[in-house]
This record gives sequence, structure tokens and C-alpha cells, in this order.
Amino acid sequence: MSDNRLSFKEMCAEFDVTPRTLRYYEYIELLQPDREGRSRFYGPRECARMTLILRGRKYGFSLEDIRQWLLIYEHEGNEVQMRAFVDVADKQIVELEKQKQQLDEAIDALTQMRDETAKSLK
Repeated sequence: MSDNRLSFKEMCAEFDVTPRTLRYYEYIELLQPDREGRSRFYGPRECARMTLILRGRKYGFSLEDIRQWLLIYEHEGNEVQMRAFVDVADKQIVELEKQKQQLDEAIDALTQMRDETAKSLK
């Protein structure tokens, strides 16, 4: 194995993902490791893709959105990919703001209920 490739186990450890997650990303063609017999090896391209996948998941993007975004890069290049990302990111920011508002409302309601319950215990 060359120094710039990771084994399956090393890839899981490097990105803190389960083997099941890594296999699933391969199954849905987000990752395409080199295969040597039954062994899989992940080069710089796959590591970069994994970084983008995990970043996208952190920001709440669906795996399909991420897959489409990665395909754009492969077929149309970096500038088109960046434009597509800006469009998708704008939509995701709106969605996250809605979720944030819902969480703030839930926290406020729960805090009020807790405070009322705590008062009744005194």
C-alpha cells in the first residue's frame, strides 16, 4: 500500500465513521475506493470527497444533495460546482433558520413548564 492511501479500517478511524457508514457511502456511489482483491484503499480524491460529505452532513444537506454536488464537479468543473453550492447553501440556510426558530420556541416552552413545575414543588 502506498503512503498516500488509507485502508478501510484507517479510513473509518480517520473520519470517525462506522464501517457500515463507509460501506453505505460506497453503495450509493459517493465514494469509489481502489480495490485490490477484497481490500479497499482510499486515496486523496476519496479523502477529499469524504471531507465534503461529512461537512455537508454537518450542515444538514441530504446525501442526494451531496451526491449531485459531487457529480457536478466531476462533469462540469469547479466553478459550476461552486455556483450550485451557493444556491443549495442559500436554501439550507433558510431551512436551518426555521429549525433554529422552532428549537428556540421549544426551549422557551420547556423552560416555562419546568419553572412552573419547580414553583409548585416549593
